[in-house]
This record gives sequence, C-alpha cells and structure tokens, in this order.
Amino acid sequence: MDLRHKKLEKLKDYLKSLKSIAVAFSSGVDSTFLLKTAHEVLGNNVIAVTAESASFPKREKKEAEEFCIKENIRHFLIKSEELLIEGFKQNPPNRCYLCKSNLFKEIKNLAKKENIDEVVEGSNTDDNNDYRPGLQAIAELAIKSPLRYAGLSKDDIRILSKEIGLPTWNKPSFACLASRFVYGEEITEEKLNMVDKAEQLLLDLGFNQVRCRIHEKMARIELNPEEFNKILDSTIRDEIYSEYKKIGFTYVTLDLKGYRTGSMNEPLLAKQKE
Repeated sequence: MDLRHKKLEKLKDYLKSLKSIAVAFSSGVDSTFLLKTAHEVLGNNVIAVTAESASFPKREKKEAEEFCIKENIRHFLIKSEELLIEGFKQNPPNRCYLCKSNLFKEIKNLAKKENIDEVVEGSNTDDNNDYRPGLQAIAELAIKSPLRYAGLSKDDIRILSKEIGLPTWNKPSFACLASRFVYGEEITEEKLNMVDKAEQLLLDLGFNQVRCRIHEKMARIELNPEEFNKILDSTIRDEIYSEYKKIGFTYVTLDLKGYRTGSMNEPLLAKQKE
C-alpha cells in the first residue's frame, strides 16, 4: 500500500472512532471528499451542513444540495449572516476567525439537536502553509479536522477523489467571497454580489481557476497564467470589460502574477518577515 492510501486508511479509522459527525459542507474539493468518505464509513450517522450567506455563491449551494440528494445524505442549510457579526464587515485581518467562530457555534448547536457527537471540517495539510485565522476558531471550539489529522494534502485529495469517481476531483479551488477584499475595506452585500457576478462571468466564458479581487471599484482578475492568451483575445477582453462596467467596476485589471491562494494575505506575511 502506498503512502497516499495509508493516509486514506488512517482517515477512515479516525472517522470510525468519531461514531457520528456533522460535516461542514461547502461542495468544494475537500469537504466533498470528506463527506463521501465519512458517509461510506459511518452511513446514516453522518449529516452535511451548508451555510447560506451573501459570501457563498448560489452555484455552490446548488451543487451541495444535488450531491447530498444523489448520495442520500441528510443535508441541513443554515443561515449565516456574516455581515451582522460584530467587526466582520470592517474586514480586519482576523475576519475569518470571526466568521468561523460564529458559524461553527451554529453547526455545533445543530449537531446537538440531531444527536450528533462531533463536528468536522475539511481543511488539509496545505492550509498549514498560509495565514488561516479560521483555524484558531476551529481549535477553540474543538472542531475536528480529519483530513489534516490523516496528513492528506490537496493533491492527495484530488487524486483519491478521481479514483472514486467524484466530479470535484478537478474542481477549481474556492474560498468565501469575502476573501476577495483588501483587509480594511468594508465588506458589503452589494460588493459581494459584484464579485460573485464577475467571477461567474469568467467561469461562463470557460476560464478554469478564477478570482476577482476587489479594490474599492477596481477589479483585479487572477487567472492561471496558461489562460492569459485567452483573456487577451479582443472579443473576450471587450466582453469582460463591458460586463464588468455594467456590474459596477470603474477599472478592470489583470494580475500578471496569476492566480494564487491567499494573495490578499501577502502584505500581512511580508510584514511578519520584517
């Protein structure tokens, strides 16, 4: 047995030990793999919980619902009004902590009502390499992180997902829309909707991994570098510019470094190194 499948067995053994779990389910690569594996191991002792909010695109909610119906997994939707959390909309560097703390308290309450023993979430070992204040909230609330416990990386999860036929194995990475804002810039429902529409347009045009970072009324598009030539096609470029202006952006730019996770954390990490 190779190392990756040893990690998978470690994951399954760990899930068995938890007896019954509520999975925080976003329909992303990691949480889908975790939910599928947990359901295989624990059957009806698993529930999925998805948070609805202005920072969670409707397409992701739809995919979450469809997956749970297909897999016959009990699925709960909870309202998560992040903009009402004290301090959240001011977008401080610990924004993710404020959100996760509030969210997982709600999921724990739901799990208790459903007689579920534990709450789990889908962070993997790659998340240890970036600024992730949400992990502090997870630790404080004793939320379990089975994928990290088993030592599974994002690449491991994609490969194992492909082996078991999950359609998410090559799904682009996704993060909450609030992560598109510069720290300190106020997060509003209007701007969240602008980002959502802007990224949906890029996906509809066939781009794979996309981000629309928002700097007041300027859009900074991040794409995989191999897709740069496509966006420079005059027809596509003109359509993006025209639609972004309709959405409400004043300026539309392309980040020449391309897509990378946590680009809004780069100034913070640079200060830590000083």
